[in-house]
Amino acid sequence: MNGQVVRLQQGNPERATYYSGLGSAAQVAECWRDEGARYLHVVDLDAAMDLGNNRPQIFEIVKSVGTPMEVGGGIRTAGDIRAMLGLGVDRVILGTVALEKPEILVNSLTEFGSERIAVALDYVNDRVVIRGWKKDTGYSVENALSRFIELGVQTFLMTSVSRDGLLTGPDLETLARCAEHKFINILAAGGVGNLEDLRKLRTTGVKGVVVGKALYEGHFKLREALSLT
Repeated sequence: MNGQVVRLQQGNPERATYYSGLGSAAQVAECWRDEGARYLHVVDLDAAMDLGNNRPQIFEIVKSVGTPMEVGGGIRTAGDIRAMLGLGVDRVILGTVALEKPEILVNSLTEFGSERIAVALDYVNDRVVIRGWKKDTGYSVENALSRFIELGVQTFLMTSVSRDGLLTGPDLETLARCAEHKFINILAAGGVGNLEDLRKLRTTGVKGVVVGKALYEGHFKLREALSLT
């Protein structure tokens, strides 16, 4: 956000912690690469909230780091998808556009393949939200998941907004229920605060987990987390 690496609490831009002391976004990404990161997760928060974008920073990360990465936030047109993948991003995460314009999602799955397209299911009290977590779609998590599975989506990023950035533990129950679906990959986000949370997540059947604030705040080391995989 604003060209810098940040972490929000519950998606609220007024509750942002800036990590500008760590350097530019690309320098921070290089640090994680050097710590052993095999995959990077980047969200353009300004684009997600219709406040501009951070594409120059994303391009710099791609160019200088060399680690596979997925990018989400404000990717809402077919042109956005092509542009982001054209930069060298490994996978794009679609949220708002997937719910509002599913034809773009379907066409992108056909054009680029399901391994390069993921759908974000951000939820509050089991209701999927979009537009920077501000708009209730009317879909429950399960209904949205079933709908997108039928459209051919294989990878889902599931974020518990109420837990995001609070380090209070992930929503294990919802994640375990969703991971029961066969032939899909669930990536968990929101709430991870310690290594025990990662151990618990392994029992749910999710295929991966996004860890942010816990690493930035030094609750554990990336190498410690990777040793659990």
